[in-house]
Amino acid sequence: MTNPVVVLIGSPTAPDSALHVVDAHDPHVDVMDLGITRGDGVFETVGIIDGRVHAVEEHLARFAHSASILDLPVPSAEAFRAAVALGVEHLDDASDAYCKYVLTRGRESGPVGRPGEPVGPTGYAYLDVNPSWERERTEGIDVVLLSRGYQLDVQTAAPWLLQGAKTLSYAVNRSVLREAARRGAEDVLFTTIDGYVLEGPTSSLVARFGDEIVTPAQSGGVLHGTAQIGAFAFFEAAGYTTTYRDVQISELDSADALWMTNSQRLAAPIRSLDGKARVVDSALTARLNEALRAR
Repeated sequence: MTNPVVVLIGSPTAPDSALHVVDAHDPHVDVMDLGITRGDGVFETVGIIDGRVHAVEEHLARFAHSASILDLPVPSAEAFRAAVALGVEHLDDASDAYCKYVLTRGRESGPVGRPGEPVGPTGYAYLDVNPSWERERTEGIDVVLLSRGYQLDVQTAAPWLLQGAKTLSYAVNRSVLREAARRGAEDVLFTTIDGYVLEGPTSSLVARFGDEIVTPAQSGGVLHGTAQIGAFAFFEAAGYTTTYRDVQISELDSADALWMTNSQRLAAPIRSLDGKARVVDSALTARLNEALRAR
């Protein structure tokens, strides 16, 4: 049994911020922190293999982009990069681990219902060993389609809904996974009311159509997945063409292979979609995951 690691970032916007490694089992965040009371913050989860942090700069860039969408203070890439590195040094086992780093607006001030300026921001990194994802990576996962309830153009039509930001407001993402479980599935692929697919609650869709590898375009409000970027690099090196574009639900039946990718689970092939069995390309998936681990 290993112990998780927490690194507190004294000044999350300062490159030379003080860093403090603390006991992960002790309380460290104020009960009135806006990240807890309002979900008002952003985060990233990065994979760690053999002590090497994957896609460091891609995650930091997405983190800063998410913060800008929420009008949060600009997080210091130097401070968060250093916090992750310090945390890795203190992990009991960094052979297959992860780090979740967080920025919130800080603590609410003033009376409830009439808040003043927040006191903050708050920043920290949490690191722990990954659970085993071997079964999901090899045998595949069962996925259901669930509607997000909006059209594909929501990011431009209603930017205040914060699509494209990795926020702490994950109640919907947790809810859909419970709905998936009720339907006998493990994961979800979101869809739009005008017939397009988006992403999962914690993962990106990667589809193979012959020699073309496709993922939904960011213009639909999906996150630019770092594991998906790694998957594209693997496929391009193997001679496939890669494309970002809008993907219709009706196209999924004709796909030769489908994967859900993220930084922890890596590439999990979809073995059934809405209860309909799909072929899993075990050999290609194994090569893909080997490449993702070696990034």
